[in-house]
Amino acid sequence: MSLLDEIREERLKKIAQLTERGIDAYPARSVRNSTIVAFLGAFETLEANAEPQTLAGRIMTLRRHGGLIFADLFDGTARIQAMFQSDTLGDAFELFVETVDTGDFIEVTGVAHTSKRGEKSLLASEWRMLTKSLAQIPDEWFGIKDEDERFRKRYLDILLNEDIAEMIRLRSKFWNAMRQYLLERDFVEVETPVLENTTGGAEARPFVTHHNALDMDVYLRISAGELWQKRLMVAGIPRTFEIGRIFRNEGMSNEHLQDYTQMECYMAYADYQEGMRMAREMYIRIAEEVFGTTKFSIRGFDIDLAGEWQTYDYNTLLKEHFDIDPLEATVAQVENALKKANLDTTGEVTLERGVDMLWKQIRRTLGGPGFLINVPVYMEPLAKRHHEDPRVVERFQIILAGSEMGKGFSELNDPVDQRERFVHQQSLRDAGDDEAQMADLEYVEALEYGMPPTFGFGVSERLFSFLLDKNIREAQIFPLMRPKE
Repeated sequence: MSLLDEIREERLKKIAQLTERGIDAYPARSVRNSTIVAFLGAFETLEANAEPQTLAGRIMTLRRHGGLIFADLFDGTARIQAMFQSDTLGDAFELFVETVDTGDFIEVTGVAHTSKRGEKSLLASEWRMLTKSLAQIPDEWFGIKDEDERFRKRYLDILLNEDIAEMIRLRSKFWNAMRQYLLERDFVEVETPVLENTTGGAEARPFVTHHNALDMDVYLRISAGELWQKRLMVAGIPRTFEIGRIFRNEGMSNEHLQDYTQMECYMAYADYQEGMRMAREMYIRIAEEVFGTTKFSIRGFDIDLAGEWQTYDYNTLLKEHFDIDPLEATVAQVENALKKANLDTTGEVTLERGVDMLWKQIRRTLGGPGFLINVPVYMEPLAKRHHEDPRVVERFQIILAGSEMGKGFSELNDPVDQRERFVHQQSLRDAGDDEAQMADLEYVEALEYGMPPTFGFGVSERLFSFLLDKNIREAQIFPLMRPKE
């Protein structure tokens, strides 16, 4: 029998011991009347009045000194030392000794008391078991060192690491700061389908599943409802946004996941220029409200979101770095540039994929914050052509610490142009490019009824992970793990 099995068996015996005394090891209700943080906040008054309070929490550590036991209780708000005296508790003290372990949840009634060492404590007059743990939590000082085990038992990682617990709170503040910013500007929060007949709004490989009731294959969405939200622009709802989960059946990296949270918003009667101003303002607001600063050190770049934002021209950068003009280049020229840069050219290289590979080599050198503009039309099938140069689109990407941190554009609302671009994307898909966009002709039909000039923008939780300067898996609460064999 392993040590873990021995611990479990010993604790099962303690449950039996409690049961024999008519004590439920897993009662449904606690009668606590204060959180620990509130108790500590009112400690001086409570101590002066000797007013009994009932607290509850998990025992994180236990220390016994003769007839005195010290237990550190944690309820998710704060910690406090609970003191148990044998001469005060009598038989309840012995029951505590015999049946209580670290990891158990207990309820303690007592009075505020300052220990001899000056520590704010709860001097117990009675206690009650709330949850008997069967497994022993790891030692707080050492935690869980193996990364796979940390992610697999994330609940323990969070329990033992306050930094991760704080990250979860910051994550909530991050999305709510964004949500509040949009709500204050009359955006309506919407929910759009997660299961789709055709995927739209991005170039990505989708997950496929089968819908039994309709007996058809469907896709998990790869955007936060882009084509659906633009249908709402057609429907006369001028400002919408959605914060939701999206799914892309692609590779994993420090900044890529298969399922993650994204925000997308759409604003009628606006273009990408207005969108750039809004995005910058929103990022500064989020940084200040969530992190209390606009200055960050991310992956070797020192960045100030409140400072000057650069403007990067896509075509100029590619000419300077690789001596090709993406507006005029042929596939052969792009392949040659890839070879010179020692980039992988195995398999069929399309103009779109080849140019994108070259661009990503440049992007990693740009610290930002800044806006990338003037992307060729063939790189963006959903954006409106630039009013001065129809070879490029009215699109921007936010560049931060060598990565894309949000994208927005003047939405294409010409149904004829949209149909042609969908047809081209579908031809790429039919030729084997499973990341090319599907032709959603029902969306084109909606455009034929008329969609006003519209700006659209999307940003994922990658921004949150970058502002923390963490691996994106680390910035998720429960990252996906392969099952143990």
